[in-house]
Amino acid sequence: MRAVIQRCMSQARVISDGILTGEIEKGLVVYLGVESSDSSDDIDWLSRKITSMRIFGDEDGKMNLSVQDIGGGILIISQFTLYASTKKGNRPSFIRSANPEYAKQMYEQFIRTMDHSFSGVIATGVFAADMKVDYINDGPVTIIIDSQNRE
Repeated sequence: MRAVIQRCMSQARVISDGILTGEIEKGLVVYLGVESSDSSDDIDWLSRKITSMRIFGDEDGKMNLSVQDIGGGILIISQFTLYASTKKGNRPSFIRSANPEYAKQMYEQFIRTMDHSFSGVIATGVFAADMKVDYINDGPVTIIIDSQNRE
């Protein structure tokens, strides 16, 4: 399971088919990709990492606070393109991405896990939809996490 996490200090929202489907104030925007070998263990590990990651500034401006510490929200967007392979040619291959049925199951399980373990607002996009995501990446801070490469 792969996540790209970006910090936002003001509104973040996602629109699907012209309808607002998810919105947070300050917090994290998380793009989530699922690989066919991902399991519940990957979900548990990744959800703990994301909610505990200290990437928000404290009173001294040091990145010492988590999204929970600042009372922020998390906007989760499904993103199969995180597993794009550009090794050959100019058209990316998505062979490592999980099939849509499994990916949706894992995405929904990830959302449920986050909802149970995180006290703030959890907002989402619509799985497999064409979405428009609007926010400002604060910092900019962008972190990439892969549950298969736990470094």
